[in-house]
Amino acid sequence: MKPVLYALIAYAALSVLALILYGADKAKAKASAWRIPEKVLLGCSFLGGAVGGILGMLLFRHKTKHWYFWLVNILGLIWQAGLAIALAVLM
Repeated sequence: MKPVLYALIAYAALSVLALILYGADKAKAKASAWRIPEKVLLGCSFLGGAVGGILGMLLFRHKTKHWYFWLVNILGLIWQAGLAIALAVLM
C-alpha cells in the first residue's frame, strides 16, 4: 500500500476521534459535567483530525467562538493536506 493511503487512513481515524471528542465535550458542557481539556481537543485536531475537528465545531456548535480553535483546525488541515499531496506526488 502507498504511504499516502496510510496517511489518509490515519487522518480518517483521528478525524472520527476528534468528532467524537467534540460531541462528548459539548454533551458534558450541557450537563455541567467534567470536561475534556482544550489541549486534548486541539491536539487531536492538529495532529491529524482537523476535518473531524472542524465538523465537530460546526455540527455541535462547539468552541466556534474561540478564534484559536479555528486557527489550530485550519493550520492542521493545511499541513495534513500538504503532507497527503506531497506523499501522493513523491511516491
